[in-house]
Amino acid sequence: MDERLRSQLDFALEIDKEKNIFRRTHLTNNGRNENDAEHAWHMAIMAYLLREYSNEQIDIAKVMLMCLIHDIVEIDAGDTYAYDENGLKTQKEREKKAKERIFSILPPDQKEELAALFDEFEEYKTPESKFAHAMDNLQPILLNSSNNGADWRAHKVTAEQVYRRQSKTKLGSEKLFEVVDEIIKKNIRENNLPEG
Repeated sequence: MDERLRSQLDFALEIDKEKNIFRRTHLTNNGRNENDAEHAWHMAIMAYLLREYSNEQIDIAKVMLMCLIHDIVEIDAGDTYAYDENGLKTQKEREKKAKERIFSILPPDQKEELAALFDEFEEYKTPESKFAHAMDNLQPILLNSSNNGADWRAHKVTAEQVYRRQSKTKLGSEKLFEVVDEIIKKNIRENNLPEG
């Protein structure tokens, strides 16, 4: 087997570890915690289905690939809960180191391509990265709401925190932010999210 193919297969095997990174969010109907790979797959399918609601023209294949790779770094860096203030302080540095190690398994051209795509997602400037982030925000709120806010209640998350996180959703999709707003208001009414 040539070196390029060996590197690609090594990377394919390495990213299988993403299935072992469990998030705080539970699957629908109060199922088990979802893992990062499931989250990424769900986001990618959602991006394709909801692409018509992007604020701007987007390359949907690029968005879907961003969704699929955005959490690969958590193999080393671990999942940082969206509302963990202390974890968020060190997240970027942990993920930077992880990106270098994991993407370096690939042949140099593919390492450069995927690392650049990861960086584009993180920088939040292009239409594709904004829409991918909208998916990253929408996917867990759908799951949290389907579970009657159990994850929010367990971690004492407030509506204000959820609105703060979701505020960037509108950069990718005004229409989907309207949906998010409805979900948050519903969960406030149902006492799943305290307003304070």
